[in-house]
Amino acid sequence: MPLTLPATGKPRLSTKEIEDFLEPYGIDRDKFPLLVMGFRGYYKDTMGAPGVNDRGIYDDAIVIHSPSATATFNGNTDPSAYKKGTGFGAAKGMASLKAGPWFVHKFDLHHGKYLALCQRLGAVTVIRDGDPPYTDTGYFGINIHRGGYNGTSSLGCQTIHPEQWDSFIHLSVDQAKRYLGTKWNKVCIPYVLIDES
Repeated sequence: MPLTLPATGKPRLSTKEIEDFLEPYGIDRDKFPLLVMGFRGYYKDTMGAPGVNDRGIYDDAIVIHSPSATATFNGNTDPSAYKKGTGFGAAKGMASLKAGPWFVHKFDLHHGKYLALCQRLGAVTVIRDGDPPYTDTGYFGINIHRGGYNGTSSLGCQTIHPEQWDSFIHLSVDQAKRYLGTKWNKVCIPYVLIDES
C-alpha cells in the first residue's frame, strides 16, 4: 500500500525557527550558505503511534535553507525497519544517524543512478539497533535520496517522499549553483539532524 503524505501537507517551519535551531551549532553561513536540515519525529504526535517516532513512514521533516530560499519536505530520517545486531560486521544492527551537524555530504550519484546528496566527505556516527543500542562510526553511505511509495527505502539514509523528490533536488542544485558557482557539486553541503523524538 502506498505511503501517503500527512493530512497537514508539508512541514511548517519558519525561517526564524530554522535559524533558532541552527544557532547553537555556530555554522559559518558565509562558508556554507546552503544547508539541509532534518527534524526527526516532526510528526510524532500526528502520524503513526502517538508520541512515537515511527519507522517506515514519512513522519519527519527535511528542510533546504539558504539566504534566498527556505523549503520544507516530508521525509524520513530513520531506517525502514528494525534489525538488532551485536557487532560491526555482517551481524551489525540497523543504523540511525546520530543527531547533530554533519559536514560529509556532496552532490553525487546515489548507487550510480541519480543525483542526490551523498556521504562522500567523511565518516558519520550512527546508533545501531542492539540490546542495548550501540554506536558505530564510519563510511556507511548515509545519503539523502529519494524514498519509495511502498516504503521509505532506508537502511539508515535520509529519504524524501517520491512525490517531493524532484522539487527537493532541483531547488538544492539551483541554490548550490547560485551560491557556490562551479564548485556546486564538489564541496560540502552541511546536513544538520535535529532529534525531536
